[in-house]
Amino acid sequence: MRAGSAISLITIAVVALAALLPSDAVRTQESYPDRPVRVVVPYPAGGGTDTLARLVADQLSRRWGQPIIVENVGGAAGNIGAAEVARAKPDGYTLLLASPGPIATNGFLYKEMAYDPARWVPIALLATGPYVLVVRKSLQASTLADLVARAKADPGKITSATPGIGSVGHLSTVQLEMLAEIKTMQIPYRGLSQAINDIIAEHVDMMFDTPTTSLALHRDGKVKIVAVGTTDRVRELPDIPTIAESGLPGYRAVTWYAMVAPPHTPAALADRINRDVVDILARPEAAEKVRGIQMEPMTKSRAETGQFFVEETQLWGKVIKQANIPLQ
Repeated sequence: MRAGSAISLITIAVVALAALLPSDAVRTQESYPDRPVRVVVPYPAGGGTDTLARLVADQLSRRWGQPIIVENVGGAAGNIGAAEVARAKPDGYTLLLASPGPIATNGFLYKEMAYDPARWVPIALLATGPYVLVVRKSLQASTLADLVARAKADPGKITSATPGIGSVGHLSTVQLEMLAEIKTMQIPYRGLSQAINDIIAEHVDMMFDTPTTSLALHRDGKVKIVAVGTTDRVRELPDIPTIAESGLPGYRAVTWYAMVAPPHTPAALADRINRDVVDILARPEAAEKVRGIQMEPMTKSRAETGQFFVEETQLWGKVIKQANIPLQ
């Protein structure tokens, strides 16, 4: 037999044998995880994203029998931590748990980024949370209509705290100004805590905040919540109307938290992680823990999560472009 024929027969035999064996992707999916999994939160410790990440990590660790290590890699509105995950090996052992910035909005706000938000492999939408419109307690505005009327009567005199250029809190204010045809004097802050403290001290008139901090302040009479950004009323604030029903149809401002994997992560592996995460969040014990931090647990498939990313990217991209927010 000629050498070439022998090599051909060997090649055919190897290919045939390989077809009978589980693929690397299948083996990986079946054995995953066989070592600790790293979940990067691209923000400092202590925020809502970090709290949710540790809650989910604890539940996943119990299910998988492996440590889930939550690591905070903050900076540049989430871009530093996101870039680190984007460079990681796409094997499911390094995941990103983030809010909208690294997934939907930062691509419209930064001239240069070390990753492409469109290339994330969606894992799961974990939770959503409302943004609420908060005003200082003595401001003569108990409804959105009151606030809009005051803003139109004195353009640029109503002050608004905007925690982080391009954050959902900032963009919620921009969207309100566009739809209500008003102009406020926006005052930038480095974070939510500094901004809400100035609302309490009545140095600033209004801001968009999450209920995690503002709900208790509202109940204690230290601030006023006049409207919510969700399409439906918030369970904890049944008497507070939505912005949409208050005269600005189509308005929507929610924050959300999602898990994504590096580009090229196998679909079968991503599906496996999604199924486990969704099953956990569907269980009453975990769901109540999520609601306890003023978030609503989500149980969407990977396809639904990907579509949600597209819709959010389109929504905030339109707001950013129409508002001519400069690139950073």
